[in-house]
Amino acid sequence: MASSPLGDARHLLVEGIAALRAASDSSADGDTRIAALGVCESLTRQLEQLSVELIAGLDTDGVFTERGYTRPGFAVADLLGCDVALATRRLKVAEQVAQRRTLDGQVCPPRLPATAVVFAGGQTSLRHVEVITDALGTPAAERLTPQGWAGVEEQLAEHAKMYRPRELAGLARDLITLLDQDGPEPDDRELPQLNELHLTRNPAGAGGRIKGVLDAPTFDALATALSALTRPTTAGDTRSLGERQADALAEVCLYSLDHGHTPSVGSERPHLSVTVSLTELQGHGRGAVLDTGPLTPSELRRLACDARVIPVVLGGHGQPVDIGRAMRTVPAHLRRAVVVRDQGCAFPGCDRQPSWCEVHHILEWELGGPTNLDNLVMLCRFHHRLLHHPGWAVRIHHGHPEFIPPKWIDTQQIPRRRPQSHPVPTRRESSSPPTQLMAVGGSS
Repeated sequence: MASSPLGDARHLLVEGIAALRAASDSSADGDTRIAALGVCESLTRQLEQLSVELIAGLDTDGVFTERGYTRPGFAVADLLGCDVALATRRLKVAEQVAQRRTLDGQVCPPRLPATAVVFAGGQTSLRHVEVITDALGTPAAERLTPQGWAGVEEQLAEHAKMYRPRELAGLARDLITLLDQDGPEPDDRELPQLNELHLTRNPAGAGGRIKGVLDAPTFDALATALSALTRPTTAGDTRSLGERQADALAEVCLYSLDHGHTPSVGSERPHLSVTVSLTELQGHGRGAVLDTGPLTPSELRRLACDARVIPVVLGGHGQPVDIGRAMRTVPAHLRRAVVVRDQGCAFPGCDRQPSWCEVHHILEWELGGPTNLDNLVMLCRFHHRLLHHPGWAVRIHHGHPEFIPPKWIDTQQIPRRRPQSHPVPTRRESSSPPTQLMAVGGSS
């Protein structure tokens, strides 16, 4: 087999570990084994830094996005088979100690340059970098002058070589408090007394911005409604708090629309209208628009999976030539059967409840996929979007959904499934063959 730089490096590392093991086996004296332990820790830290550097580069270059992961934490967790805690920690550290590139390709130094140097040299651990990052991100640290902030970072990086993370955290707190003796400036402004909420659509494209001020009762009601949906959905959920809150607000609104808990508008329940040209409809939905802006093909396919759809077909000049009758692609009784089988989002590690999930056609309906139990799977909104991007695939095998990871995550592509704690009734016996495998994103 032809050698490669990566293969050669791996071979050297394996040989080095074997030599270190041989030099520090049980026949070695205590001092030698203690010294070997220090070598192991230093090498572990250097490999940890290299891992962080690689994660930062893959994220910056958009490699994870190209493979369907809008949030790199999910990609890191799936690729390395680690918990979200470790994936999140490495991503957070990567933002601080890895070099950055601007939009024009210019390389910028790390945000924590002194910390990056000692981390790369194996003199500090990942936890030390986290402590410095947290300390310099506090309001007190942000009130320091740029020169004072940089000076604190340099001191903490030097102290990180000598102190444990907990000791370093206390030192950082005392140092920043000493430099921020005046504290925050008093704010005598009166808070608004009336609720305000402004929805501003983006002038060019779909989506928009929300801005508002809420009184205490209204804010508490909103916070309570979002709280259960704001927590991470799976072990691989690395969304920021702001991202989780935005997704939670969307889920609350969609839940209200789906379950009819809204007043009628013009004697009709509120709904989303998806406009598709006749040409695009005949071309299997390569594009469409909402009232607020365009939809990507994957978004169109996801909406069509489990929604109340009112088709509006346009002619060549954009005039409505036919407005179809509302139809539910997944009937209520069939959705209940999917709920009984999947018990919520079927993606391994996800615990989203059925009422917050959508039903996905494994073989897309527009490609001839039937609307029956063996061609449906229940997914939360995040995993539904992921399954409409090339990479992951899903099938029904022995009556249960199985998810096949892309080769870049698992070269053997061993199917993954949620563990079943009790038998779940299915329409077919376990002897039934797997449903046709769909390479997600509509590529097959």
